[in-house]
Amino acid sequence: MKMTRPDLPLNQLRAVFGDRLQENVSLADYTTARTGGLADAFLPVHTAADLAQAVSAAWELGVPCTVLGGGSNCLVSDEGLRELVLLNRARNTRIDTRTTPPTAWAESGANFSALARQAALRGLAGLEWAAAVPGTVGGAVFGNAGAFGGDVRGSLLLAEILHPERGRETWPVERLEYHYRSSVLKREKSQAVILSAVFHLTEGDKAAIQASMEANTGQRQRTQPPGASMGSMFKNPEGDYAGRLVDACGLKGRRIGGAEISPVHANFFVNLGQATASDIWQLIQLAHNAVLEQHGINLELEIELLGPFEPMVSIHRS
Repeated sequence: MKMTRPDLPLNQLRAVFGDRLQENVSLADYTTARTGGLADAFLPVHTAADLAQAVSAAWELGVPCTVLGGGSNCLVSDEGLRELVLLNRARNTRIDTRTTPPTAWAESGANFSALARQAALRGLAGLEWAAAVPGTVGGAVFGNAGAFGGDVRGSLLLAEILHPERGRETWPVERLEYHYRSSVLKREKSQAVILSAVFHLTEGDKAAIQASMEANTGQRQRTQPPGASMGSMFKNPEGDYAGRLVDACGLKGRRIGGAEISPVHANFFVNLGQATASDIWQLIQLAHNAVLEQHGINLELEIELLGPFEPMVSIHRS
């Protein structure tokens, strides 16, 4: 049964944003999975100030909004989003070698791996692990992205947050209360929006830093599938790997509609060209329940679900 969602006050949004506001925009064009329905209202923003202004205006109108960065690590419903979707193109960055330690500052729409490469070109270490991490700085800070033994928790100094009641705030890393692939913002589904972030760096050998980044990127390319996907589907349970568990259930290569559990890595679900979000959601449920039944492990999603989805049809173990 479809969920009933209130209509947006489009006339008010048009009055605020003018010709910049777009309507009935396909979100499949803005997600790495290449799936998802229409956004009722859609607005690209190009600076952190524009992002803050747009979010504040939506809050004042009582309009729900979602900030979409690189479109990875999320699955948008086939029904789309009956809300204001802000496409975050705030990409300004700055490397500061005069501070102790040196720092990398970036607006939340900046590409995280590009920021890591900028630091490496200056002989600054600390973000080598992020060289092949997809998505934006804001998404990485929100979800505590990590790879190759590093993560945002270990690299972040502070983040600038826009809070619906308190306005702009500067949060030190401790305030984000990071856990594995999680932050307090993610766990509590907070309306607060990440505007920018500062990461600490260290001086190092430029050639060694770049060699480390190239090795990490090469390993990613060898072990993860190409094509349209969201990145890792499930969080790794403690002491194990989600991909190994799904593979052990014999599900590599399993297809539903146009979606496939990758034969290369079983924690990646790939759009073969014509997949719907529903196809992927059914594969998620199939893998989740197979692992629960065969291994007794309740895998948690690493991706975010955006928009309405049918409830998980879960098995019940005795």
